[in-house]
Amino acid sequence: MATAPVPQSGTGKERGREVTRIEAFVDAAFAFAVTLLVISFNTVPDSAQALVEALKGVPAFAASFALLAMLWWSHADWSRRYGLDDGRSVLLSLLLVFLVLVYVYPLRIIFTSFFGAISGGWLPAGIAIHGGRDLQLLFLAYAIAWTTLGFVMVALYRHAWRQRDALGLSREERLHLRGAIAGQWMIPATGALSMLVIAVTELLDKPFLAGMSGFAYGLMALTGLAVTRARRRAEAEAEA
Repeated sequence: MATAPVPQSGTGKERGREVTRIEAFVDAAFAFAVTLLVISFNTVPDSAQALVEALKGVPAFAASFALLAMLWWSHADWSRRYGLDDGRSVLLSLLLVFLVLVYVYPLRIIFTSFFGAISGGWLPAGIAIHGGRDLQLLFLAYAIAWTTLGFVMVALYRHAWRQRDALGLSREERLHLRGAIAGQWMIPATGALSMLVIAVTELLDKPFLAGMSGFAYGLMALTGLAVTRARRRAEAEAEA
Protein backbone atom coordinates (compact mmCIF):
# COMPACT_ATOMS: atom_id res chain seq x y z
CA MET A 1 0.00 0.00 0.00
CA ALA A 2 2.85 2.37 0.71
CA THR A 3 6.61 2.55 0.77
CA ALA A 4 8.79 3.99 3.48
CA PRO A 5 11.19 6.75 2.44
CA VAL A 6 14.70 5.32 2.31
CA PRO A 7 17.57 7.69 3.11
CA GLN A 8 20.20 7.85 0.39
CA SER A 9 23.41 6.01 1.06
CA GLY A 10 26.81 7.45 0.37
CA THR A 11 26.26 10.88 1.93
CA GLY A 12 28.55 11.59 4.86
CA LYS A 13 30.52 9.17 7.00
CA GLU A 14 29.34 6.21 9.02
CA ARG A 15 29.50 6.75 12.77
CA GLY A 16 27.95 3.44 13.77
CA ARG A 17 30.64 1.16 12.36
CA GLU A 18 30.19 -1.41 15.14
CA VAL A 19 26.84 -3.11 15.54
CA THR A 20 25.39 -2.13 18.93
CA ARG A 21 23.30 -4.47 21.03
CA ILE A 22 20.13 -2.51 20.30
CA GLU A 23 20.84 -2.54 16.55
CA ALA A 24 21.41 -6.30 16.68
CA PHE A 25 18.15 -6.67 18.62
CA VAL A 26 16.24 -4.60 16.04
CA ASP A 27 17.72 -6.69 13.22
CA ALA A 28 16.66 -9.90 14.99
CA ALA A 29 13.19 -8.50 15.64
CA PHE A 30 12.68 -7.65 11.97
CA ALA A 31 13.85 -11.14 11.04
CA PHE A 32 11.32 -12.53 13.51
CA ALA A 33 8.62 -10.32 12.01
CA VAL A 34 9.36 -11.80 8.58
CA THR A 35 9.14 -15.27 10.16
CA LEU A 36 5.71 -14.39 11.57
CA LEU A 37 4.75 -13.21 8.12
CA VAL A 38 5.77 -16.57 6.63
CA ILE A 39 3.98 -18.55 9.34
CA SER A 40 0.82 -16.51 8.80
CA PHE A 41 0.63 -17.80 5.22
CA ASN A 42 -0.64 -21.17 6.43
CA THR A 43 1.24 -24.48 6.69
CA VAL A 44 3.75 -26.30 4.50
CA PRO A 45 1.92 -27.76 1.44
CA ASP A 46 1.55 -31.55 1.40
CA SER A 47 0.41 -31.98 -2.21
CA ALA A 48 0.87 -30.46 -5.65
CA GLN A 49 -2.47 -28.69 -5.42
CA ALA A 50 -1.64 -27.39 -1.97
CA LEU A 51 1.67 -26.11 -3.34
CA VAL A 52 -0.13 -24.19 -6.09
CA GLU A 53 -2.48 -22.68 -3.51
CA ALA A 54 0.46 -21.74 -1.31
CA LEU A 55 2.27 -20.05 -4.20
CA LYS A 56 -0.78 -17.86 -4.75
CA GLY A 57 0.19 -16.13 -1.51
CA VAL A 58 3.57 -15.05 -2.92
CA PRO A 59 2.42 -11.62 -4.28
CA ALA A 60 1.00 -10.58 -0.90
CA PHE A 61 4.06 -11.93 0.91
CA ALA A 62 6.42 -10.12 -1.47
CA ALA A 63 4.65 -6.78 -0.97
CA SER A 64 4.58 -7.24 2.81
CA PHE A 65 8.24 -8.27 2.87
CA ALA A 66 9.23 -5.23 0.81
CA LEU A 67 7.62 -2.83 3.29
CA LEU A 68 9.23 -4.52 6.28
CA ALA A 69 12.60 -4.45 4.48
CA MET A 70 12.26 -0.73 3.79
CA LEU A 71 11.41 0.04 7.40
CA TRP A 72 14.37 -2.07 8.52
CA TRP A 73 16.69 -0.28 6.11
CA SER A 74 15.55 3.14 7.34
CA HIS A 75 16.53 2.18 10.90
CA ALA A 76 19.75 0.46 9.81
CA ASP A 77 20.83 3.49 7.78
CA TRP A 78 19.98 5.78 10.70
CA SER A 79 22.14 3.62 12.98
CA ARG A 80 25.07 3.61 10.57
CA ARG A 81 24.99 7.34 9.91
CA TYR A 82 24.64 8.58 13.47
CA GLY A 83 25.71 5.70 15.74
CA LEU A 84 23.44 6.88 18.55
CA ASP A 85 23.10 4.46 21.45
CA ASP A 86 21.74 6.67 24.25
CA GLY A 87 18.61 6.10 26.30
CA ARG A 88 16.23 7.89 23.93
CA SER A 89 17.59 5.98 20.93
CA VAL A 90 17.19 2.67 22.72
CA LEU A 91 13.65 3.51 23.86
CA LEU A 92 12.56 4.59 20.37
CA SER A 93 14.17 1.52 18.79
CA LEU A 94 12.39 -0.79 21.23
CA LEU A 95 9.11 0.98 20.49
CA LEU A 96 9.79 0.50 16.78
CA VAL A 97 10.28 -3.24 17.34
CA PHE A 98 7.04 -3.47 19.30
CA LEU A 99 5.06 -1.66 16.61
CA VAL A 100 6.60 -3.70 13.79
CA LEU A 101 5.54 -6.93 15.48
CA VAL A 102 2.02 -5.52 15.86
CA TYR A 103 2.13 -4.28 12.26
CA VAL A 104 2.79 -7.73 10.78
CA TYR A 105 -0.79 -8.95 10.85
CA PRO A 106 -2.55 -5.78 9.56
CA LEU A 107 0.13 -5.69 6.85
CA ARG A 108 -0.45 -9.28 5.81
CA ILE A 109 -4.25 -8.95 5.89
CA ILE A 110 -4.38 -5.71 3.92
CA PHE A 111 -2.24 -7.13 1.10
CA THR A 112 -3.94 -10.52 0.90
CA SER A 113 -7.29 -8.72 0.77
CA PHE A 114 -5.99 -6.34 -1.90
CA PHE A 115 -4.62 -9.06 -4.16
CA GLY A 116 -7.70 -11.18 -3.57
CA ALA A 117 -9.92 -8.30 -4.67
CA ILE A 118 -7.99 -7.35 -7.81
CA SER A 119 -7.70 -11.02 -8.88
CA GLY A 120 -11.42 -11.63 -8.48
CA GLY A 121 -10.80 -14.17 -5.75
CA TRP A 122 -8.22 -16.24 -7.66
CA LEU A 123 -5.54 -15.18 -5.18
CA PRO A 124 -6.50 -16.04 -1.59
CA ALA A 125 -7.94 -13.13 0.39
CA GLY A 126 -6.92 -14.69 3.69
CA ILE A 127 -9.76 -13.07 5.63
CA ALA A 128 -13.53 -12.98 5.38
CA ILE A 129 -14.90 -9.44 5.09
CA HIS A 130 -18.58 -9.21 5.93
CA GLY A 131 -19.79 -5.78 4.92
CA GLY A 132 -18.48 -2.24 5.09
CA ARG A 133 -17.81 -2.22 8.83
CA ASP A 134 -15.27 -5.01 8.50
CA LEU A 135 -13.59 -3.17 5.64
CA GLN A 136 -13.54 0.02 7.67
CA LEU A 137 -11.95 -1.76 10.64
CA LEU A 138 -9.35 -3.40 8.42
CA PHE A 139 -8.15 -0.13 6.89
CA LEU A 140 -8.27 1.63 10.26
CA ALA A 141 -6.03 -1.00 11.88
CA TYR A 142 -3.52 -0.65 9.07
CA ALA A 143 -3.61 3.16 9.19
CA ILE A 144 -3.01 3.25 12.94
CA ALA A 145 -0.08 0.83 12.69
CA TRP A 146 1.46 2.72 9.74
CA THR A 147 1.02 6.12 11.39
CA THR A 148 2.54 5.12 14.74
CA LEU A 149 5.50 3.50 12.99
CA GLY A 150 5.99 6.71 11.05
CA PHE A 151 6.02 8.85 14.17
CA VAL A 152 8.73 6.65 15.69
CA MET A 153 10.89 6.96 12.57
CA VAL A 154 10.43 10.74 12.61
CA ALA A 155 11.38 10.82 16.29
CA LEU A 156 14.58 8.88 15.60
CA TYR A 157 15.70 11.26 12.86
CA ARG A 158 14.69 14.34 14.86
CA HIS A 159 16.74 13.00 17.76
CA ALA A 160 19.74 12.80 15.44
CA TRP A 161 19.07 16.42 14.45
CA ARG A 162 19.08 17.52 18.08
CA GLN A 163 22.46 15.81 18.47
CA ARG A 164 23.90 17.36 15.30
CA ASP A 165 26.50 19.44 17.14
CA ALA A 166 27.58 16.60 19.39
CA LEU A 167 27.84 14.33 16.33
CA GLY A 168 29.83 16.96 14.44
CA LEU A 169 27.66 16.75 11.33
CA SER A 170 29.06 18.52 8.29
CA ARG A 171 27.01 21.01 6.30
CA GLU A 172 26.13 18.40 3.70
CA GLU A 173 25.17 15.89 6.39
CA ARG A 174 22.89 18.44 8.02
CA LEU A 175 21.20 19.17 4.71
CA HIS A 176 20.76 15.46 4.11
CA LEU A 177 19.29 14.98 7.58
CA ARG A 178 16.80 17.82 7.08
CA GLY A 179 15.67 16.13 3.88
CA ALA A 180 15.48 12.73 5.57
CA ILE A 181 13.28 14.12 8.34
CA ALA A 182 10.89 15.58 5.75
CA GLY A 183 10.83 12.24 3.96
CA GLN A 184 10.05 10.34 7.14
CA TRP A 185 7.18 12.73 7.88
CA MET A 186 5.42 11.38 4.80
CA ILE A 187 4.71 8.12 6.64
CA PRO A 188 2.54 9.48 9.48
CA ALA A 189 1.12 12.17 7.18
CA THR A 190 -0.30 9.61 4.75
CA GLY A 191 -1.50 7.45 7.61
CA ALA A 192 -3.28 10.38 9.23
CA LEU A 193 -4.90 11.28 5.91
CA SER A 194 -6.07 7.70 5.55
CA MET A 195 -7.67 7.84 9.02
CA LEU A 196 -9.33 11.12 8.10
CA VAL A 197 -10.92 9.49 5.05
CA ILE A 198 -12.13 6.62 7.23
CA ALA A 199 -13.62 9.13 9.69
CA VAL A 200 -15.46 10.81 6.83
CA THR A 201 -16.92 7.48 5.71
CA GLU A 202 -18.14 6.95 9.27
CA LEU A 203 -19.75 10.41 9.43
CA LEU A 204 -21.45 9.79 6.10
CA ASP A 205 -22.51 6.34 7.30
CA LYS A 206 -20.94 4.77 4.22
CA PRO A 207 -18.34 2.38 5.64
CA PHE A 208 -18.10 0.49 2.34
CA LEU A 209 -16.16 3.49 1.00
CA ALA A 210 -13.40 2.93 3.57
CA GLY A 211 -11.28 1.32 0.88
CA MET A 212 -10.83 4.77 -0.62
CA SER A 213 -8.51 5.55 2.29
CA GLY A 214 -5.92 3.31 0.66
CA PHE A 215 -5.34 5.94 -2.03
CA ALA A 216 -3.85 8.21 0.63
CA TYR A 217 -0.72 6.06 0.66
CA GLY A 218 -0.18 6.90 -2.99
CA LEU A 219 1.06 10.27 -1.79
CA MET A 220 4.21 8.48 -0.65
CA ALA A 221 5.27 8.93 -4.28
CA LEU A 222 5.81 12.60 -3.39
CA THR A 223 8.49 11.72 -0.82
CA GLY A 224 11.30 12.71 -3.17
CA LEU A 225 9.70 16.11 -3.71
CA ALA A 226 9.34 16.63 0.06
CA VAL A 227 13.01 15.73 0.59
CA THR A 228 14.16 18.10 -2.15
CA ARG A 229 12.09 21.01 -0.87
CA ALA A 230 13.34 20.48 2.69
CA ARG A 231 16.96 20.44 1.52
CA ARG A 232 16.49 23.63 -0.49
CA ARG A 233 14.86 25.33 2.47
CA ALA A 234 17.73 24.23 4.71
CA GLU A 235 20.27 25.53 2.18
CA ALA A 236 18.50 28.89 2.05
CA GLU A 237 18.50 29.12 5.85
CA ALA A 238 22.20 28.23 5.98
CA GLU A 239 23.08 30.93 3.44
CA ALA A 240 20.91 33.60 5.09
